[in-house]
Formats: sequence, structure tokens, C-alpha cells
Amino acid sequence: MHKRSRRLNVYFDPDIHKQLEARAVRRDISKSALVETAVLSFLTDDANERQEAATSRRLDRLSRQMAGLEEDLSILAETVSLFVRFWLTSTPPLPEDARASARAMGLERFEGFLTALERRLATGDRFLRERQRDVAARHDPLGTDPT
Repeated sequence: MHKRSRRLNVYFDPDIHKQLEARAVRRDISKSALVETAVLSFLTDDANERQEAATSRRLDRLSRQMAGLEEDLSILAETVSLFVRFWLTSTPPLPEDARASARAMGLERFEGFLTALERRLATGDRFLRERQRDVAARHDPLGTDPT
């Protein structure tokens, strides 16, 4: 059975809060998860139990991240294979006299693609995450899913 977390408002000295935020960013976890781990460590008397609890939380986080990466990689592989199959079955061969100009146009278009990709990567919002949000919105248009 899944326990539901309870909210607790806590106030920190501004310097401690800055350190907390910096550590959470470095470890790529939420501030809540970091504080929960620290409190659990404080409340656990045995050093081995304290270390085990911290390790367990880190392993849980890594497992969730790996599951997300596996899903992203699966979507990417399926997308690339679908594109290649579509392109190979729908693109007719070019006559010999048109190949040089097609190659030049292809290189120009590829440079445009790379420029667009660089801009997209700079924004931090990835295509797969955007698509996952779109799919979720289609399945739950009212936004009632609590997950």
C-alpha cells in the first residue's frame, strides 16, 4: 500500500536555504526529497540504517530515471525506424543529372536542421517530453489525472 506524504511547512535561515537549493540541484532531486532524507538520517540512530535509507532513496530515484530513459530511447528508436521505412518506401530514385543539385540542397537543408536542433536543445524543452504531455492531455483533456 502506498503511503501518501504529508505536507509540513518549515522555515530555514536564508544561508541554509541557499545550500539546500544548491545541493538539490547538484543531486537532481527535489528539496522535499533532500530534506526528507536528511530528517530520516537524523532520526535513525544506527549509522548503517541511516546509510541504507539514504542509499535506498538514491536507488529509487535512479530506477525512476532509468525507466524514463528506457521509455525515451524506445520512442526514439521507433521514431527513427518509422521515418527510415517511410523515406525508403516513398522516395523515388533521382535521375543521374539531378543528383548533384539534390545533394547540394540536402546539405543546405541538413545545416538548417542542425541550426534548428541547436536552438531547440538550448531551450531545454525536449520533443519527447512535449509529445508525452500532448498524449497525456489527449487521454485526460480535463486534467483530472492526479499523476
